[in-house]
Amino acid sequence: MSKPTPDVYEQGKGMDAHNQVMREIRSRKEASYDPHEPTRVWLDEDNTPGGVKQSLTIILNTGGCRWARAGGCTMCGYVAESVDGGSVSHDALMDQIDVCLAHEAENGDEPAELIKIYTSGSFLDEREVGAETRKAIAETFADRERIVLESLPDFVDREKIGDFTQYGIDTDVAIGLETATDRVRHDCVNKYFDFADFEDACAEAAAADDAAAEGADAGVKAYLLMKPPFLTESEAIEDMIDSIERCADVSGCHTVSMNPCNVQRYTMVDELYFSGGYRPPWLWSVAHVLEETADVDAIVVSDPVGHGSDRGPHNCGECDDLVQKAIKDFDLRQDPSVFEQVSCECELTWEAVRERECGFNQPLTR
Repeated sequence: MSKPTPDVYEQGKGMDAHNQVMREIRSRKEASYDPHEPTRVWLDEDNTPGGVKQSLTIILNTGGCRWARAGGCTMCGYVAESVDGGSVSHDALMDQIDVCLAHEAENGDEPAELIKIYTSGSFLDEREVGAETRKAIAETFADRERIVLESLPDFVDREKIGDFTQYGIDTDVAIGLETATDRVRHDCVNKYFDFADFEDACAEAAAADDAAAEGADAGVKAYLLMKPPFLTESEAIEDMIDSIERCADVSGCHTVSMNPCNVQRYTMVDELYFSGGYRPPWLWSVAHVLEETADVDAIVVSDPVGHGSDRGPHNCGECDDLVQKAIKDFDLRQDPSVFEQVSCECELTWEAVRERECGFNQPLTR
């Protein structure tokens, strides 16, 4: 991999020492990737303000998140899957879109109502996805009902959102807020912006909503991180409940997606995990947070990636699939009673961890 380096944008954010360590970790990656092929594409279904929709999820292979190339977030290894060199051409990105459309045609019964586009960075950052490409993608999916675009709050702009809403398509910006607590975001996640910046991005989305074509809506989907490094299980639970409640109170934020942390390669979390200093969250914790926040004024969902594995959110191994199924059921129905259908003896261990784990003895269990 070409050696990651910061540019003027990333310097002086207050975490230069951490970023220097992270650049060394990320430089160990040896794999290379085809700029004409997307990182991933799949069909699924998602809960939206308009109901449950069939979705096509696209992860474009760009030059990677500019913050990650500077060092970046403690848990994020997605930049390791990015094309070397920091940029991908318009033609190559549109080739990736064609591959995704072909996948949809081959595997779906009909075109998906919901399109979700991620870059493992910021789709609205024109260094990753240029204006020409953004407008071409908007035109490509102009006949769909809803589209989700990933971005850091810095790049959320009403005019960019307007490239999509002008066609009458509902447009959501997915923002990796991670937590509503600035100290946790800065010190545990190593993300540079504040909650106020997230609120400003929601205001931009609201302005785009006001200017949207008739019938089109614009809003924000907040992504939160369940149990970043350096938090105990109980601290992580408390932080998530508070963060979901605060996000739901922000005008324009209609959905909160809580992502349990998993251990990805070429990250600080990976280094901690192999040193015995980190355990991914319990699935019981995920279920508990969803139960406790079921009555907030927002859709709250969770998709525990890698559930049941040592490197992903897990319980004892015996009940993981059942709890995961209940979480997926909750995502679609928003009914906390689904968690009453699952139980396991390991809940006692989880409760003991919540009560007894503290900063100097974590993780209390593996």
